[in-house]
Amino acid sequence: MSVREAYDAWAATYDTDRNATRDLDRAATEAALAGVHCGTIIELGCGTGKNTGFLARLGTRVLALDFSPAMLAQARRKVSAVQVAFAVADLTAPWPCAAGAADLVAANLVFEHIAALPFVFGEAYRCLAAGGHLFVCELHPFRQYLGVQARFRRGESDVAITAFVHHLSDFLAAAGGAGLTLVELREWWDGGDRGAPPRLVSFLWRKVMGG
Repeated sequence: MSVREAYDAWAATYDTDRNATRDLDRAATEAALAGVHCGTIIELGCGTGKNTGFLARLGTRVLALDFSPAMLAQARRKVSAVQVAFAVADLTAPWPCAAGAADLVAANLVFEHIAALPFVFGEAYRCLAAGGHLFVCELHPFRQYLGVQARFRRGESDVAITAFVHHLSDFLAAAGGAGLTLVELREWWDGGDRGAPPRLVSFLWRKVMGG
């Protein structure tokens, strides 16, 4: 089963399945971006729209991208804000976004399904206006080292979704190679995680003026 097929199959129950990583991602995103207000936002891998409504409160326009039609159908039912547009897009191909159009690009729990990071960071740099920010929140590689990956239950079986391990240095190298400047790196635990490796890692990068 491809990644797209897996998320199409998961879409109907994604929001209601027990999922501590999904819930922590929502909380971490709201905490990391609290107080941010900007113009155009590009959301990468919006899924069922779990963060889209929040992003719509931060920006005047949100373009929410995902390659799973079933996930997008759920998002469209959930988010009706007039400033939000949804589109099917493969993030490993050129994005349907004009150069320099975005003040914020946000990616949540999506890069683990992308084998090579440099292209997506290059596209983020292209799409950002000078002074704009890239926010990324991902499953922490320390968890991946233990064999943790996105999965869901179907009948009596667990379906593990194809994932790629990206070390912290891989994120930093890809972003730096694209010309982005690191502003903040944070690690996140949920209530039951203390004493264990962090569940999530988030980054905030900036496209410097004149970049």
